This record gives sequence, structure tokens and C-alpha cells, in this order.
Amino acid sequence: METVRVVCAHDCPDMCSLLAHVEDGRVMRIEGDPDQPYTAGFACAKVNRDAELVHSPERLATPLRRIGPKGEGRFAPITWDAALDEITSRWQSIVAESGPLALLGYCYSSHQGLMNRGLPNGLFHAMGTSRLWAGTVCDSCMDAAWEATVGPIGGADPESVVESDLVICWGADLFATNVHFWAKLEAVRKRGVPFVVIDPRRTRSAQNADWHIPIRIGTDAALALGIMHILVRDNLCDRDYIAQHTLGFDRVERDVLPRFAPDRVAGITGVPATDVDRLAAMYGAAKKSLIRLGWGMTRYTYGGQSLRTVALLPGVTGAYGRYGGGAVNGTNASFELNYNAVRKPSGPAATRTINHNRMGEALLELKDPPIRGLFIAANNPAVTCPDTTKTRRGLAREDLFTVVHDPFLTMTARYADIVLPATTYLETEDFFRGYGNYYMQYSPRAVPPQGEAWSNLKLAQELAARMGLIDPVFSMSQPEILRELFRGATGPVAAFDPDTLRETGPVSIATRAGQQFRTPSARLEFYSEALATQGLPPMPDWQPDPVEATQGAQWPLRLLTGPGYFLSHTAFSGVAFLRRREGTPYCVLHPADADARNLRDGDRVRLLNDRGTVGLTLHVRDEIQPGVVLVPGQRSDDETVDGTVNMLCSDAYTDMGEGATYQSTWLDVRPW
Repeated sequence: METVRVVCAHDCPDMCSLLAHVEDGRVMRIEGDPDQPYTAGFACAKVNRDAELVHSPERLATPLRRIGPKGEGRFAPITWDAALDEITSRWQSIVAESGPLALLGYCYSSHQGLMNRGLPNGLFHAMGTSRLWAGTVCDSCMDAAWEATVGPIGGADPESVVESDLVICWGADLFATNVHFWAKLEAVRKRGVPFVVIDPRRTRSAQNADWHIPIRIGTDAALALGIMHILVRDNLCDRDYIAQHTLGFDRVERDVLPRFAPDRVAGITGVPATDVDRLAAMYGAAKKSLIRLGWGMTRYTYGGQSLRTVALLPGVTGAYGRYGGGAVNGTNASFELNYNAVRKPSGPAATRTINHNRMGEALLELKDPPIRGLFIAANNPAVTCPDTTKTRRGLAREDLFTVVHDPFLTMTARYADIVLPATTYLETEDFFRGYGNYYMQYSPRAVPPQGEAWSNLKLAQELAARMGLIDPVFSMSQPEILRELFRGATGPVAAFDPDTLRETGPVSIATRAGQQFRTPSARLEFYSEALATQGLPPMPDWQPDPVEATQGAQWPLRLLTGPGYFLSHTAFSGVAFLRRREGTPYCVLHPADADARNLRDGDRVRLLNDRGTVGLTLHVRDEIQPGVVLVPGQRSDDETVDGTVNMLCSDAYTDMGEGATYQSTWLDVRPW
């Protein structure tokens, strides 16, 4: 049996190094690579089953052409040549009649490889088509808030947790999305280092914490400001660090913090005033406090303000200046590679941009020209986009020529005219860099493509040739593309030879230096002139979610979404074992809310608001607070009683980064 060292390409901050055990062209088993210091020799419960993902009987075997109505999922097999001929002829006709802006194509996060994700986007950039701003359904709000506060640079090294003296997980469930950080944390806790979880839900991380603080959804900024208030009151601030490395704290101290005394914070957050005091005292006493920031707190109307305010806390105590302290956020900004060599080989510098959140609106309402051709790879917008019903109406247009490249016949693929079978990451060669750690690694393929599957990279290069593009990257091998990624690279990655990386295994670019700031002032910005210029509050603050005043008056429950433990999103749904482990798609109500509706555990229920109705199975648990309904994971219609949860969410934007506002959704739960 052959053992191949590969990299997990799923959308996860850990970016595991894995060992694929292969026999006769078949992946027999996946396990963690013991020689990767961070991921430390184990894989999560989802990735452990990726041999079944590769060899799933549900995989697409050949290209398909639609023979029934859009959305019905009726197709007939065709050859690759026939599929590519039809795609290129249709695209050429659309461009000739309406110009390149009538095309929209993208590849998103289901494959994290820099080549297999980047080159399809480079294809459409070079063609001058409309462009999708894809991160808005996930992380654009977080990125914008972090950059306005810290700058475009990664946060603390998660491996520094081994030297932390307090760890706070704020709005993230490590068991679901960051299990290798949890493993490092467990070693630290044996020394008596306290671990605190701040989350509206009693997650598995919260159950295993020393202290779980259940907070009301959307009030994180108020709690952070309450902590700052007490740090000032009790002389627990590091005034030297504030003077040397921050900007505007004096204004926040004077104009904002007096309004966030513990009693008021308790009324906003639901956290007792005594607990606000206790948490602030604990945080102020720590020298190397580390906050693991979660994306979840950014997915509501004022999500940017929430993350920005929490991210300022380590600046008050000086924790940003010490290894083991600060805030763990995305790390990808510190990998200063030449991404444009792959993503933007040529094409206009600017063109029409479409927000991923409002893909449905774009497909239905854009004019001059309308979108007439759509290409989707490594994404499932018919399930993941907010206001999913609108997205599906756009996908159902008979005059929209849609191509989907995917290993499985997803809900999105059912609306396509042409469906192309895609490889999984274990059938591709690529280069990876983490976005939740500081490792990068080259990965060979473990097995040949299954059936007639093509990689994203191969498809992009073939379509580029057929569309007459002559950029060299569209004819390069993967080793040659890797050299282009490192040509002109800056920062720590520039010290590495790309030719040696193919054999090196995982390498880290982390340092023991304190947090750098790349804001305009080169300081941690409590006051941001850049935000003021955008018409946004320049200082951290909290205000109620305006949607509550309208929707909350009509619908009594607030939606909380989060990842499932075995099916965080539909990229894993091709594994029958994981579907069984996750169980029937469900929602969770607090016992008080269930009793008030005469609902019982196991009932089929409908979640409804002005946008639609979704059918799920009910679990009655006290892991959430009254007034909240929890829906874990993103599940497709063929698994639920009916519909998918994002049908209930609007396509409104967050305050920063035009991100998705899933948690600003109000609804009710009634018998099915």
C-alpha cells in the first residue's frame, strides 16, 4: 500500500496535512500527518471519511446535458468534447451579441488550492466578464473590520497558545471548525490555564470550557466595551503599550466607555453585571490573553462593529505585544504571494462587480446587459446564498445558460444546462496556504481522477484555449504556476524556494514577534479615519440591530446558524456515513419556547417568516436561550422536510464589507 502526503482542501482554517493510504488507485484510508506540528497527526471526523467522498457512488461520472425543466435534475450523458463545444459556442455568441459583461463565472471555497481555486477566476478576469465578489457570504465583513482595526495582516499564531495564560473563544465552536487549535489548547489547560467561551449557544466547546458565558446574539461589542470600561476603572490598562502602539484610545475612553458600565452591559447582553466584572478582572490580570475570534459574530447588521470592538481588547492590556497573547483571526493576509499571476493574468483592472450575497438579484434584475451566461465551480449558491428563493428564481431562467462543475449533482447543478464532473482534492495537485495558521504546503494527487472527472485547473486551461486566451499561465504546469506565485512575493514567504517546496512538506512562516499593525497609522486604531471617511462610526460602539424593530415586532424568534459537527456544509453531503452521523436536518428550540407552541422533541415543524417556509425536525434543548431558534449546518432540500434555511434570510448587508446578515433573521416555529 502506498502512502501519499497530501493537504486537506476543504474550507477550514486548520489546513491539515494528511496521509492518504492508496492501493490499486483507490484511497483506502485517510489519517493525519504526524509530522505536521500544528495538525499533529489526526484528522477531524469529517475528513476521516474522505476516502468515501472520493469513491462515493453518488459521484458524477460523465458530463451531462439538461433534458428537463431547470431545477428538476433530469440530464443525459454527453462527451467532454460535446460539452466543451457547446459551452464555448454559447459563450462566444453571448459575447458577440451582448459583450463580455453578460457572462459571470467563479470558483469559490470548496477547493482551497491556490491553483484550482484561482485559475478559473483568472479565466473570467482575462475574458473581461462581470466579476463575483465571492467572500461576502462568509468573511468579507470580518476582513473589513479587522483591516480597519489591525490592518491587512494575519493575527496571532495559534501555536502561540502554548504560552497563553488565558484563552477566550469568542463566537467560534472549536469542535466544529478548529479542532486542532482545541488539541493545542487542551495541553495548555493541563497547566491550569483558564478557558472561557462566549457564545449564544452552549456548543461542545462551551460544554468543555471552564466558563461558558451565554450572550445575546449581536451584543458582543457591548460586552467588549463593558470589559474596557472596567479595565479603565480598575487601572488594569497597559498605558505604555496604549501610548506606543495604539491610536485614539483617549477618545474612546472619554466619549464611549462611560456609557458601558456593568449594569447597562448586563441589560444589553444578558450577562450578569457580576460576570462582566469577573471576566474583566480575569482579562486584566492576564499578561498573555489570547482571543480566538469567530466569524459568527460578524453575520448580522452590525457585525463589523462587533468584531472590530472585540479585536481592540488585546490593545488595552498590551496582550498584542506578547507571544501567546493577542487575537487569533485569519492568517492569509500574511502570505504575500503573487496571487494575481493566477487570479488576474490579464483583463481590465475594473469591471462590473456582483456581490455574492445578491446573486439572485443580479440574475433577475441586472440590465445593460443582463447576465446571460453563468459558470459555477466549488460552490452551491442554491443552498448557501441568503434569500435562496430569489437565487433559485434567477437560476431557473430559461434564457440563462448555466454551467456547473462539481463532483456531485448539487441543488445548484440541478438548474444547470451543462454539468461537468469535477475531481476532489485527493485527485488534484496544488499548493495551499492556511487561513487559520501559518503553514503552507504543496500537495500531489493521491489517486487519478475518478470516472471522467476533470480538475478546476484543467478545465480552466482548456476553456481558455478554446476562447482564444494566450496568457502563459493557461498553458503552464503546476510547478511552473507555483514559481509564478512566488515570483515577486514579499514578506516571510519570499525566503522560500518554490522548487524545494514540492518536496518539503508543511512549512511555517510564523514568528515570535508581537502583532504588527498595517493600518494607515501603523498602530492599532481605536479611532479609524478610514471608517469615518466611509461614513461609518470611527470608534467602537454598540447599537441595537435595526431589523429587530421591524421584523422582531412581527416574528418572535431570532435565527442562530452554526456549523454542524459532521456536515458543516454541503461539500461533505456526498458521504452517506456523515449524513447518518449528523442525523435528520433539525432546528433547536428552548423548552420554554417549545412548550408555548405545544411542540415536542422529534416533531416535524415549519420555520417561517415573510420570505418563506422551511421544514425541519425539532430538537428541544436548553443549549440555546429562549427567543432563539438554532439551525446547525447547511442542508439541502432532499435531506430536509422541505427547503433550506437560507430561504428565510435576507440579502441585506453588514455594516462593513457588505457581508451576509444571516443572524439578523426573525421568524416563528409552528407545527408542520
